[in-house]
Amino acid sequence: MRYCLLLTSFVLTTSIGFGAFPLRDAVECHPRDGLPHFINKANAGETVRVAYLGGSITAAPGWRIQSRQWLQEQYPDATFNEIHAAIGGTGSDLGVFRLQRDVLQHHPDLLFVEFAVNDGGAPPERIHQAMEGIVRQTWKFDPSIDICFVYTLTEAMLPDLQSGKMPRAASAMEKLADRYGIPSIHFGVEVARLESVGELVFKSTKPTDMNAKPMVFSSDGVHPHVETGHRIYTQTIARSWPAISAASGEPREHQLGSPLREDNWEQAKMVAIRPDMLKGNWRKLPGDHVLAKRFRRNMPVIYQAVESGASLEFSFAGTSAGVFDVLGPDGGQVTVNLDDRDTVDRNRIDGYCTYHRMATLRIGNALMPGTHVVKIELAPTQLDKREVLFERNRDDFDSKPEKYDAHTWYASSLMLIGDLIEQ
Repeated sequence: MRYCLLLTSFVLTTSIGFGAFPLRDAVECHPRDGLPHFINKANAGETVRVAYLGGSITAAPGWRIQSRQWLQEQYPDATFNEIHAAIGGTGSDLGVFRLQRDVLQHHPDLLFVEFAVNDGGAPPERIHQAMEGIVRQTWKFDPSIDICFVYTLTEAMLPDLQSGKMPRAASAMEKLADRYGIPSIHFGVEVARLESVGELVFKSTKPTDMNAKPMVFSSDGVHPHVETGHRIYTQTIARSWPAISAASGEPREHQLGSPLREDNWEQAKMVAIRPDMLKGNWRKLPGDHVLAKRFRRNMPVIYQAVESGASLEFSFAGTSAGVFDVLGPDGGQVTVNLDDRDTVDRNRIDGYCTYHRMATLRIGNALMPGTHVVKIELAPTQLDKREVLFERNRDDFDSKPEKYDAHTWYASSLMLIGDLIEQ
């Protein structure tokens, strides 16, 4: 993310699909108001809880684990507990919905938020809505929780950083960090510097000797190696820490004030699916089911539509709805009906689906405030799944066709901006 080193100060804008948007100077750390509650508790030798909300880079056993170990070394009298709230391939538009269940209910003292990579293709306005929702939910729940934004990078982001600017997603997040006094750390500034002077190769085959020079950052241009890229990320936190500590001062409650966007997603939440919402043939996956075990941390309950005609039906008062669900090789097609309009067909298998993964089924965004009625039904459609898969994955279909035979749907929770209407 960022550190206290300014690269340049000339003005750049980006226009990748969303019109001109001003990019921020590539500074490694902005301490802003620091982390006063967390540092005070750590200095006092108390038990402190550190939450990590992000995507696959944070889910990896890298900077998340390394930074917690580093913090323990800095504050040896304190006891550090980790709240692991990262899910690969997801951005702030899911993080804001799962914040209460995956983070806040565990009462963190410090929350690291890492979505700059997975939000890289999102419009700045959407980033503001979701990230401001995360901030305002957190401080409404407990105004003593400290927040730190951290920004990771991909190979495609190097040109912006090496020309002295943060990429678009981090730049958008900085506007919120300014407004709320949240410290931010950009992990990519040092990575870009090392690459520019030939001390780092961003993407290459993983070497047998991870101490070889120049160091290899990643094998795919996105996910750092634990021994190299993640170590740089952790070292960036260490460099940033003195400035953040100096800015922290005495503990005080964080103030929300007026929002940057009135339409921020402060009201986003996960809502449990009730059995009475399920019509037709469904089953609740038992605890020993392979998918129940795999996704238990983020999906405590999973329902499976057993045959076509099974539907999920609910009403809510608000502006947005979705379902936290599972895509996979046995996924079928569902029809979505919102407010008795024309139905929309949505596949619950995509080109990646040689395996199961958590996903989101978006039903309606930016709806008019009011009451809305939703019905989602498993369709009888028999998909040509070989054609759905990316060409590189079709060998899996050819070798294991039985894996793709079923046409089902797995639903875990509702995602609402608003409130469920009890039937």
